[in-house]
Amino acid sequence: MNEDARVADADEVPEGGTLLFTVRDDEDELREAFVSRLSDGTVVAYRNYCQHWTDVRLDKGDGARVTNGEVWCQKHGATFQLDSGYCDFGPCEGSVMESVDVTVTDGGVYVDDEDYVFEHLGPSGVDTGDGGDSRIDFTGN
Repeated sequence: MNEDARVADADEVPEGGTLLFTVRDDEDELREAFVSRLSDGTVVAYRNYCQHWTDVRLDKGDGARVTNGEVWCQKHGATFQLDSGYCDFGPCEGSVMESVDVTVTDGGVYVDDEDYVFEHLGPSGVDTGDGGDSRIDFTGN
């Protein structure tokens, strides 16, 4: 694998948590993503935004909230299954997180997605607005 595509050592990817990284898309824009390890050892990666409001980050730089194999949107309370990306609760129920293809080989995790190029670990530095820090109910109030 191309070492420039290496996100992290495989043993650095948390089970029950997320590791934030930045990619560059095919339009030369910086985008955030995160990797996580499932209970069976599989490593998955998704773009770092809620399907309800795409300016809301799931991992704000210190790991997303993950419980029982689901990542939470702390703004809306939506939950997404880490194994499939499927939203099973919340205002975006039925939607699916955008996956980022990764490969685990030779002790490392590599971006292996034709739409993205790995840039660096951590946040993109692009201000997403993050939709603020207050919670709303599912009616929009």
